Amino acid sequence: MAVNFACSFTALCCLALWSFTRTSGVTNVPPHSTIRPGSPVPVNTNSPGVRKAARFGVYRYNNSSNDLFLFKESQIKKAMVQIVRGLKYMLHVEIKRTMCEKRDHSSLDSCHFQRNKSLQRTLRCYFEVWITPWTHKVHIPVAHCH
Repeated sequence: MAVNFACSFTALCCLALWSFTRTSGVTNVPPHSTIRPGSPVPVNTNSPGVRKAARFGVYRYNNSSNDLFLFKESQIKKAMVQIVRGLKYMLHVEIKRTMCEKRDHSSLDSCHFQRNKSLQRTLRCYFEVWITPWTHKVHIPVAHCH
């Protein structure tokens, strides 16, 4: 019984990974790959899941910075995803200062990048964003910007 459960669970994990890679824009995964479930895989930087995860990372940065202005993602340089208790995104993101002051705006979608040369600032960030869709929870254990 335990062997059948283990085989079924492994098959289910493989099916979930295969299904995820087909629908989420994962790239560079050959058809007969040795990538195992739980291993990080490259993912398309324009996929909706990656863009959403990057925005969560930016929210975390904005909430922890003392800057007067909000920052917003300008480019997602590299993205990996790992299926582990949900989806763990590992992102290299470039963020830039916007014209929106923190006290005045809550939505980054309407914020434009800073035009004043003396106020422009670009940071390179690494975010790890864990999303568990079935619990509607997001956890960002790593947010490093420089």
